[in-house]
Amino acid sequence: MAKKGSGKPIPVVEVNLELSGKQAELLLVTLQTRFEDNMERHADIEWSEVRSRLEAQPRKLSSLSAMEHTEGEPDVVDYDQETDEFIFMDCSPQSPMRRHICYDREGEEVREKKGVFPGGNAVDLAEAMGIELLDEDQYRFLQTLGEFDTKTESWVKTPPKIRDLGGGLFMDRRYDTVFVFHNGAQSFYSSRGFRGLLRV
Repeated sequence: MAKKGSGKPIPVVEVNLELSGKQAELLLVTLQTRFEDNMERHADIEWSEVRSRLEAQPRKLSSLSAMEHTEGEPDVVDYDQETDEFIFMDCSPQSPMRRHICYDREGEEVREKKGVFPGGNAVDLAEAMGIELLDEDQYRFLQTLGEFDTKTESWVKTPPKIRDLGGGLFMDRRYDTVFVFHNGAQSFYSSRGFRGLLRV
């Protein structure tokens, strides 16, 4: 599905959180394989514990399905001892295929009033998927586990002071360095998506 803007159609990200039993089992196999192939991200965590949590919280599994469907390649990256939660993040090498999107609904509406229709916005999509938008610190933590967004960029949670002035933050990795940039929250590009976090 796509919306037409000025020029070529913009793909719209659609979120479907409903999973059949077979889909859930196939997703668990995919997640386990990725978990076992990337043990450096979670050396002290057992997959059996993660799976048990997911089976007890089908809504979380549905959120992971939405991350996987948009090519986020979610994987466990941490364990929060204070909250007793496993932390999943999008670990795809480049920004997931949730692109052509503004930062938030307000930014999206600015474009729509001009007859240009983005594929959605990062804040609303993250909420629909049941995940959190990474903030700057979380994004930097992810970058300690590998090299991400070397050709793309990702919106990150923007402090209210900056957003109130019309801005939005995005980050990437270039020259073996992680950068944070600003842009108008209404901007959208084919190379810019967002990365999410899920607590289980």
